[in-house]
Amino acid sequence: MTALILIDVQRGFDDPRLGNRNNPAAEGNIKTLLDAWSAAGQPLVLVRHDSLIENSPLEQGTEGARFKPELEGAEPDLMFTKHVNSAFHGAVDLHGWLTGKGITRIVLAGIQTNMCVETTARVGGNLGYEVHVALDATYTFDLTGPDGSVQTADELSRATATNLHGGGFATISSTQEVLTLLG
Repeated sequence: MTALILIDVQRGFDDPRLGNRNNPAAEGNIKTLLDAWSAAGQPLVLVRHDSLIENSPLEQGTEGARFKPELEGAEPDLMFTKHVNSAFHGAVDLHGWLTGKGITRIVLAGIQTNMCVETTARVGGNLGYEVHVALDATYTFDLTGPDGSVQTADELSRATATNLHGGGFATISSTQEVLTLLG
């Protein structure tokens, strides 16, 4: 079995305060993965970031904390919240749940590429999972570094792919490549 873990696919990421994003096709690719996993009867996990920071675009209990429309009608095998980057450090023991189901391979998609998706992939890799990241089913935003320079969302996405691949944490794939895991 291969579990699909959709991370933080939330309305708050549409907030213009977050700035320029990349990969406008991400939501469509997330929906493609969701539909394929549901049709195949494979395990689906939805993770939601409930920010404890007042006025955050993802503040718990607000419209921004709700899942995006692409996830409407989803019937997850597991759904939980988290307050930190890694889905392995949420309100549920994800590692324990996956282990209990005999799941050793996970596919990650969601928001943000270089934050919660990358952190979850790193921890998953450290825990011994065969991790696949559907990079075209993720997106992120431009970020300003400590020296004032700006890294574009595309640059950050490429850096995540390099970090995860080069560090041996995950296989970087496209949505179409990941779908072959269901075969």
